[in-house]
Amino acid sequence: MTTKAATAPHTLARRLLPLQIGVALQGLILWVPIEKLFMTQIGFDAASVGAMAAAYAAVVPLLEVPSGILADRWSRSWIMILGCLALMVSSLIGGLSENVIAYVIAAMVLGIYFAFSSGTVDSIVYDTVVEETGSNELYEKWIGRIRAVESGAFVLSSLAGGVLAQYTSTRFTYFATVPLVGLAIIAFLRFNEPRLHQAEERFTLRHHIALTFRTMITSRTVFRVLLLVAIAGLLSQAVFEFGPLWLVALSAPAVLYGPYWAALVSTLGIGGLLISKLPLERRLMLSVLIILSLATALLLTWTRSLAVVIIAQVVLGLVLAIIGIHGSRLLHDTVPSSIRAGVASGAGTMSWSLFLPFSLVFGWTARENGVHWSGFLLVGAVVVVSVLLVLSVRASRGVAPVEVAVTAKEEALDVTERVQEVACKQFVELVADYLDDALSPEMRTRFEEHLTGCDGCTAYLSQTRQVMAELQNLSLAPDLNPQIADPEITRRATNS
Repeated sequence: MTTKAATAPHTLARRLLPLQIGVALQGLILWVPIEKLFMTQIGFDAASVGAMAAAYAAVVPLLEVPSGILADRWSRSWIMILGCLALMVSSLIGGLSENVIAYVIAAMVLGIYFAFSSGTVDSIVYDTVVEETGSNELYEKWIGRIRAVESGAFVLSSLAGGVLAQYTSTRFTYFATVPLVGLAIIAFLRFNEPRLHQAEERFTLRHHIALTFRTMITSRTVFRVLLLVAIAGLLSQAVFEFGPLWLVALSAPAVLYGPYWAALVSTLGIGGLLISKLPLERRLMLSVLIILSLATALLLTWTRSLAVVIIAQVVLGLVLAIIGIHGSRLLHDTVPSSIRAGVASGAGTMSWSLFLPFSLVFGWTARENGVHWSGFLLVGAVVVVSVLLVLSVRASRGVAPVEVAVTAKEEALDVTERVQEVACKQFVELVADYLDDALSPEMRTRFEEHLTGCDGCTAYLSQTRQVMAELQNLSLAPDLNPQIADPEITRRATNS
């Protein structure tokens, strides 16, 4: 598998190029840097901002797992396209909004976009890597590159959106986003989607839903990695959502917020580029990541230095990006492709569900005791992530990923037809031994399993049984009574 993985990077790069372009284009959301300014222009206050956030937060977790199951049963590329359509509609409604209610509707539609995107890109990349190389070794490298492209798009849109709003209007940035997302749809249409999730036996929707949730809940290994990915995502979201509060508490100048936010967003891309070069299965590297995350979280609880706060948040964001990507690999390793997007989306649902009470407690603590005391909540979450990371990495050592055995794309193209042809030929050769009860128990089981899915061989076995029964009757009849041998049976047996 390692040799094959080494010979496939060129075809893998060509195949993933349209996906990278699509992810970059859909990341150019030009209205993000001026959103709060636009909201105040159309009548938002602190209370209505909270209401909008609650409406948005309610939509995403409700749709994440259902959209993941739909991606597993249908098409992951088309789920990405539907998400882009939701982003286009949300941008249009947002740009046309004249009041709070209209903009809240736009935010809820945006929640559909995030729900449809959650876990889908990771599943696409993992399956593509396995189809092309027969191994999961290059997954972290390529998902890291895509995260870097996505991060670069975020930084570019932050800079370009502010400039565009300065020379046109805040409202125009919403409309300018729509054609860029339309181009992303074209890129996703050009992408050759992996088919591993469709290669397995199909089952009913009810069974698929039950299997997805049962895997997430009852499998100790899967649940542990789900918690790791969910809490790492919660922490990362907390840094992005609440990190600026430290700057407010320390009276940072307005000019510092732009570079600060660009540095924070860039950690997503830098983490993606670093992940393939870091041997996270080694104890030393795990120890370095855990120490860095704990040290930076503790710094936020007591330091009053603006420079130290910014550095600590950037380093913490970088470490969480690395842990999040590695956690996604561990998660994909534990589940088959047929339920991969659904389970991966479950991590996002769990993260959102945990973030809601976390944010309420964080906000109350910051209001009552100051934002530095709220930093202890980050420390506690970092401790939980560290424990889960160590346990998950230890459990993964020496365990083969579920999907790697499926291997390369050329074996997945027409393997079903070729196996069926060989099985039927073997079936014909084994019919006599089967009827004479001369097969081994294992071979007999395989023989009968083939019968359940092949009408032609079932009919052939039935005809063979009939011929043998009539021949047996023909041979026995003269011994019993030569006078009553049935000429019709003799004729039919001879013709057969």
